[in-house]
Amino acid sequence: MKTLAEFVKERRKEVNLTQEEFAERAGVALTVVRKIEQGKTNLNMEKANQVLRMFGHELAPINLKELS
Repeated sequence: MKTLAEFVKERRKEVNLTQEEFAERAGVALTVVRKIEQGKTNLNMEKANQVLRMFGHELAPINLKELS
């Protein structure tokens, strides 16, 4: 399973966008994209979802007990 950082970086590169271009299109600050791609853990979920919506995805809380 890919990390969020790997997923976003790979998908951004697939569409040939710089971090700056991608941030602008996603409607977030450049620092948001950089934090995600660096694997930072102190992310704002709404900002992360703005980035992920560019690829048709979204983060949501899950109950670990339900996965078992």
